Amino acid sequence: MPHLALYTFGVLKSPLVDPGPLTRQFYESGETVYRKISRQPGYLGHAEAADGDRGMLFEADWGAWGGFAVPTWYDKGRTVETTALAATLSLWTDLQPAFDAIYTGPHREALNRRYDWFERTEHPSYVCWWVSDGVIPTWQDGVFKLEHLHAYGSAPQAFTFHHAFAPEGTPSTVSGIGPTSDQAR
Repeated sequence: MPHLALYTFGVLKSPLVDPGPLTRQFYESGETVYRKISRQPGYLGHAEAADGDRGMLFEADWGAWGGFAVPTWYDKGRTVETTALAATLSLWTDLQPAFDAIYTGPHREALNRRYDWFERTEHPSYVCWWVSDGVIPTWQDGVFKLEHLHAYGSAPQAFTFHHAFAPEGTPSTVSGIGPTSDQAR
C-alpha cells in the first residue's frame, strides 16, 4: 500500500546559528511538536540527521533520506553561519493522519505563529505525494515536488491537503479541511 510523503520548507527570519528571540521560541516549541507528532496514528517516520546538529543541514548524514536539498528560491545561505531555514520530510500511512497531526494540537499552535518565525513568500510551504510501500522519500524528491507544485499547482504527483489526490491519481478530500488556499494558514 502506498504511503504519503510530506515535505515542508520555510525561510527563517534569522540564522540557525545566531537565532533571534522569536527563532529561539520556534526551536523550543519544536521538541514538543515532534514528540506529539511522532505518537500520532499514521506517522511512520521523518528524516533525522545522524548527528542532530541544526546548523549542519547541508553537511549532515541523512541516511536513506538522501543528501539535504532546498528549493531554488532559497537564497539565505548554506553554511553553518548563514543557514536560515526549517525543513521537514516525513512519511505517513495516509492523508488524514498527516492532516490531523498538522492541524491540531501543538503543531496547530505553531502554525498560528509561523509569521513570527518565517518570512512570507509566494512559494508553497509544503507538498504531499505518494510513494510505494518500502520507499523512503529523499530531500531531493521533496524539493522537486515542491517546485513542481509551485510551477503547476496541485496534481497527482505533487499536491496539498486542500487539493489532494488519492494514490491512484483521482481527486481526494480530507475530512475537516481547514485551509482555504494551498498555503497552510
